[in-house]
Amino acid sequence: MIWGIFKRDMCHATRNVIAVIVSMGLVVVPALYAWFNIAASWDPYGNTKALKVAVANNDKGYKSDLIPVRVNVGETIISTLHANDQLDWQFVKSDKAIDGVKSGEYYAAIVIPKGFSADMMTLFSPDIKHAQLKYYLNEKINPIAPHITDQGATTVVNTIDKTFAKTIAQVGLDLASSILHYSQSPQMAEYMRNLNGNLTTMADTLSGASQQVTSYSQLLGSANDIVDSTGKLLASATKAGKQAQNALKQGKSGATSLTSAGANVTSSVNTALDQVSGAFDQVAAKVNKAFDAIGKDSDTAASQLATLSEQISSGESLYDTYITSLNHMRESVEQLPDSDSAKQALLEAIDREITLLEAAKGDSQKLAQQLKDASTQVTQDTAAAERSRKEILNRITSAKQSISNVRDDYATNVKPKIDALASTVSTLISQTDSMITQLSGTADDLDDATGDAGTNVTSIRSTLGAIAKKLDSSAATVKELITKLETGGNAGDGNSDGGNGGNDASSSDSGESDELRALATANASTLSTLISAPVALHRVSVYPIANYGSAMAPFYTILSIWVGAIILCAMLKVTISDREKAHVLGLGDTLPRIAGPFGPGNASRWGLRLDHEYFGRYAIFALLALLQGTLVCLGDMYFLGVQANHALQFLAVGWLAALVFSNIVYTLTVSFGDIGKAVAVVLLVMQVAGSGGTFPIETLPKFFQMLYPFLPFPHAIDAMHAAMAGSYGNEYLLDMVYLALFLIPSLLLGLVLRKPVIRLNNWVSRNLESTKVM
Repeated sequence: MIWGIFKRDMCHATRNVIAVIVSMGLVVVPALYAWFNIAASWDPYGNTKALKVAVANNDKGYKSDLIPVRVNVGETIISTLHANDQLDWQFVKSDKAIDGVKSGEYYAAIVIPKGFSADMMTLFSPDIKHAQLKYYLNEKINPIAPHITDQGATTVVNTIDKTFAKTIAQVGLDLASSILHYSQSPQMAEYMRNLNGNLTTMADTLSGASQQVTSYSQLLGSANDIVDSTGKLLASATKAGKQAQNALKQGKSGATSLTSAGANVTSSVNTALDQVSGAFDQVAAKVNKAFDAIGKDSDTAASQLATLSEQISSGESLYDTYITSLNHMRESVEQLPDSDSAKQALLEAIDREITLLEAAKGDSQKLAQQLKDASTQVTQDTAAAERSRKEILNRITSAKQSISNVRDDYATNVKPKIDALASTVSTLISQTDSMITQLSGTADDLDDATGDAGTNVTSIRSTLGAIAKKLDSSAATVKELITKLETGGNAGDGNSDGGNGGNDASSSDSGESDELRALATANASTLSTLISAPVALHRVSVYPIANYGSAMAPFYTILSIWVGAIILCAMLKVTISDREKAHVLGLGDTLPRIAGPFGPGNASRWGLRLDHEYFGRYAIFALLALLQGTLVCLGDMYFLGVQANHALQFLAVGWLAALVFSNIVYTLTVSFGDIGKAVAVVLLVMQVAGSGGTFPIETLPKFFQMLYPFLPFPHAIDAMHAAMAGSYGNEYLLDMVYLALFLIPSLLLGLVLRKPVIRLNNWVSRNLESTKVM
């Protein structure tokens, strides 16, 4: 079916001369569009000689009283521009130059003001002025011309900079040469001998002054040793007083801690022992009550005994509290000075009290265990239970006696010793602290006096030492200057009047003098040119393009292929008539009436499907598009001479772009009719602005930068650039793949998505036809 449609289309396209001429025109017109644009932009920046730029020189020049050299930068600029053919320079008066820019006679004008040279020479004065050129520009004549004339103005500025630097360098070198010649005259030799004599006397005077200052500094150093010894003695006394005072503070803290700990322990003893003694009396009564109930209710008696055992066990924390308080008190006693005789007796009393408390705690633990054992025996053996009663009551009596021993021992041995020790230590500390405070104050006063004296002496010695070093340094500098002057004089004489030894001593400096002489006697013009432009730009082209026309060829070639696709859809019918469908199906000149009204897919019941119609009619579009792409690419390479390092790749890009672009425009037209053609034109305009073919995409607005990857133009242009100048890695293949991917949405729209809108498109077409205008 597809072949049948294509074969009939080819027959119709070549049926008469007019059809052949139109077909040839469809192939040639896009190529002409590309070739005219490429040829017009072949070398625009090489044809700027006809751009008129006026130059007016009002510079009065400058001549310094110090250096008798006349400088006129304006005249230098005019001379340079006469030899410059970059633009069509017009040398006129300033009024005519400005008026010519306004009238459009000149694209731009450069006016050199009167004080231009004088302003440039303020570089050597405190009041520096920036020399300025007046640049007048007519920007409405042409959008590109201002940029070209800007480049010309930049050339003028660079010329001025180089000329100025060259002039200054040449003046400096000439001055250095004159000084060198004068240094070799007899007058300079006599002046140098007198100067050497005066400098030698000055160096001797500086050395003598340095020695006197050093001697005075040593004398002050001896006095400072005496002051330092006195200061050290007073420092020792002060340190000893502070150590004693710190020790007294520690003792006072210990005494305070001891008193506090004693008070806490006394309170803990009275409270704890009273609680424990009363608790044991209650326990004895409850034990008798529990054992009396054995015969009546053994379970209740066992429960009561178990409860008593738990109460006794929980009361052991009182012993721990008391023992902890005694340990804290013992730590406070240990802080007291070891020389105190009462300290050891008190420590022994506290240790004995802790031992008694540990014994009382053990009696309580045994009592609790016996009560626990008795709680299990009362239900088993009445006789054994009676024996347990006696043992428990005896244990209660023993525990109460242990508590009484603890209380008596604390009251008679521990507490009196604590109170006496604390009182004695506190009195001693108060008396001694007063004496040490007075001693420390006296030592501090004496230490301040000796310290100030030592500091003053040290400061004076430091100042004198610095003065001596400065004097020695100045003397050494003067002597070094004398040596250099003598060496320079010998080197300048060029003989051995000073003896062999003098020549040997100046051999190293002679090389430097020779280098200076060579620099001063060299060609001043050559050196000044080097100084004015020390850096040269070496341009290395990566993937070089022969000319501007070749650089613009990809953009205009791809653009012409898209324009060719639009022309094809404008000149050729995208729909197939019912008559053509009937001939392809072999049904005669018309389709049967049951086919319905004219439209896509109305012959599908006889086997001519919608996809057959799509590809059958597109075949002639594809053929003509390939011819367009082939012609324009061959013309670029062999007619215009566009650079193409890889000719076959260059052609392949044209072929692929022709297929992709023609399919996109064909699909839009098939799916949406004339509206689709309008969409194709809109896409063309968007891609002209946002493809990066002229300006880098980074310089375009954000909208175009975001849209850039989703347009076919950029990938086709990049692929053609790679074919022209060379590819980096797989750059060419990737761009070709990206370009081919645009066929997917186009075919999807033409074969699948357009089915639901066929009726809508037919309705729009009928309404447009009914206007008799559209």
